[in-house]
Amino acid sequence: MTDRTPAVEAAIEGELRLLDPEVRASPALFEALLHPEFTEFGASGTRWDRNSIVRVLTAAPEPASRPTTTSHMRGVQLADDVVHLTFDTDNNGRRAHRSSLWRRTEDGWRLWFHQGTLFTED
Repeated sequence: MTDRTPAVEAAIEGELRLLDPEVRASPALFEALLHPEFTEFGASGTRWDRNSIVRVLTAAPEPASRPTTTSHMRGVQLADDVVHLTFDTDNNGRRAHRSSLWRRTEDGWRLWFHQGTLFTED
């Protein structure tokens, strides 16, 4: 099920911005989309906090390749200030199921939690 509330639309927009190479190249732009208490369990199995994910993802631009694509983006507004998104990504053949929780703050919608799980088509 997907809600098409303004909150869900804002979370989807934020999620897609996080994948934008221009945003990923700028620590300020990338960090602005993350909640101060951000946590991620990455597809690699690594646990990330806000500072470490900003440092790693903005330090080394991805080599020239296909951009990360998304599919099956779905969202549900769980509360006035919480949206849950699920979607798949493909980054040059590295595919992952993704789950994100977005929280509304005084500064707008910010990514609070993210998890990625690698998968292959069987």
